[in-house]
Amino acid sequence: MVARMKKFSFLVFHRDYNAFLHQLRELGMIHVVEQDRAALNSAELQQFMTESRRLNEAKRSLEKMIDKKSPLPFRDADPTLGVKIPERIAVIENEKANLAQQLQVTLREQEALRPWGNFDPENITRLEKAGYHVNLLIVPDRNYNPEWEEQYNAMIIHREGSKSYFITLTKEAGLADRLNLEEMKRPELSLQELNKLIVSVRERIDEKDEAIKQLTADLPSLEAAIKELNTRIFFTRVAHSATRVADEKLLLLQGWAPAAKESEITAYLEAKEAYFETADPAPEDEVPIMFANNRFTRLFEPIAELYMLPKYNEIDLTPFFAPFYMIFFGLSLGDIGYGTFLLLASTLAMLFMKQIGKTMKGMLRLVQILGASTMVCGLLTGGFFGFSIYETQIPFFQQMKEQVYFDNQQMFVLSLILGVIQILFGMFLKIFNRIRQFGFMHALSTIGWVILLLSVIVAFLFPAAMPMGSTIHLAVMGTAAVLILFFNAPGKNPLLNLGLGLYDTYNMATGLLGDVLSYVRLFALGLSGGILASVFNSLALGLKPDNLIGGSLVFLLIFLFGHAMNIFMNVLGAIVHPMRLTFVEFYKNAEFTGGGKRYNPFRK
Repeated sequence: MVARMKKFSFLVFHRDYNAFLHQLRELGMIHVVEQDRAALNSAELQQFMTESRRLNEAKRSLEKMIDKKSPLPFRDADPTLGVKIPERIAVIENEKANLAQQLQVTLREQEALRPWGNFDPENITRLEKAGYHVNLLIVPDRNYNPEWEEQYNAMIIHREGSKSYFITLTKEAGLADRLNLEEMKRPELSLQELNKLIVSVRERIDEKDEAIKQLTADLPSLEAAIKELNTRIFFTRVAHSATRVADEKLLLLQGWAPAAKESEITAYLEAKEAYFETADPAPEDEVPIMFANNRFTRLFEPIAELYMLPKYNEIDLTPFFAPFYMIFFGLSLGDIGYGTFLLLASTLAMLFMKQIGKTMKGMLRLVQILGASTMVCGLLTGGFFGFSIYETQIPFFQQMKEQVYFDNQQMFVLSLILGVIQILFGMFLKIFNRIRQFGFMHALSTIGWVILLLSVIVAFLFPAAMPMGSTIHLAVMGTAAVLILFFNAPGKNPLLNLGLGLYDTYNMATGLLGDVLSYVRLFALGLSGGILASVFNSLALGLKPDNLIGGSLVFLLIFLFGHAMNIFMNVLGAIVHPMRLTFVEFYKNAEFTGGGKRYNPFRK
């Protein structure tokens, strides 16, 4: 259910506003109504947002550099250090980029010099000082002229890729231009020196990577800086959310808080001598949403939040879909062994995981409940890791089979029955939702549909009490038809009501059949998972060799791999498809609109 909220209005003198906001933040219970447009135009906020992006980008960079096999121990959090980390990363990355560019240039020089072999460029300098010109020339093999060896003292150094690499030694300059040949630029370093330089540059790049890895130990400082900056951003947004009145001398600020905390908040504010007023929410108010569910229903809140939060004045459907979701998950997975695995795995995780958070603890408890549901629902078909416990000759299981066993046809019918029950339950909730939001008259059309559907079900199941098509049945259906056709839109023209009612009748007639048939997926998922599990068992038994040790190993490998894959796929299906039935069929028939905003109190 949704917690009741109270509206708080504060009137603050402009000189006291900043101190008042700090007091409000220390209280940490007021959800301030923010004026987003005014806050976004703040130059201060824009600067904060830019800094936030820098810090978060630095955090992502460091998270990528964490050595998962041997991570560095974290150092104590220091927000002042965390603020400097992006700049330190930028300096290292800039130096690394320069080294990478130098490496690419050196690699190109190495590749160009490789065909010429290792020689000292200083020797060429000595020859030039003696009056000789050394040319490093490249020419296609077919264009090489052997006469150059006599004319220009040419000597082939290397042949590669249909090209000849040769040198000439002459007294005259400009030989390459006269012969129209490609000339290799005289290198500044020898090939050996280039190789050493490449190794050195790569080592320096590795040092830069190591320097960034060392910064991963300061991730807590970076996260602390991000939290501190988010607090300042939140404070700035709230600070710009007040409306200036009385020649801008006073500031009016509005907020929301749980009604259960009203006395505590009032006592705090009165002690601070703050002027405030409280009021109940008006129909037009956008009231933030805070759940107030019991321990069981609270576990399903993350599932409800995947779709959207309810509006303040509509019914929270979380307590109503939670039991259905638990049963649907169990039917979709439908294997006692798989349910036992989920229950044991989540229980062991809760026992042995250190520093488990509240959110993770809630998720593990949810897995425990879903695993237990799977074990119970698995008794209907008797599947245990693909084997049927009801095919054994154990007397206990044989007695249980007579009591709880469902064949495929019965499972199919059970899925449809559950669909009808949930859809009708959703329509009941729709009635209460409409009464709560718009008044009783707006619920009459839905009441008519519920009466019509229930009359058909009762006439089908209990013909002795009310035969199908009897006078009583026709009278009930006639009453339902009047409600459906003439009270679809109270207050409008009767003819318009009739048209809307006929259109609604067409939609309901076609939609309800499709909605009910959607629940067949519960039967199909359980059946397909059981068949696939039995296939893996057959493979494991059929492919194992006769050797005791080798056969056992092969059986275990196929059995474990096959069922691990089947558990993964079926658990995924058992999560998604009941969620789809909840958010589409159930929410639609309950007329859930949603769009609520989460209660987010102003605090550090």
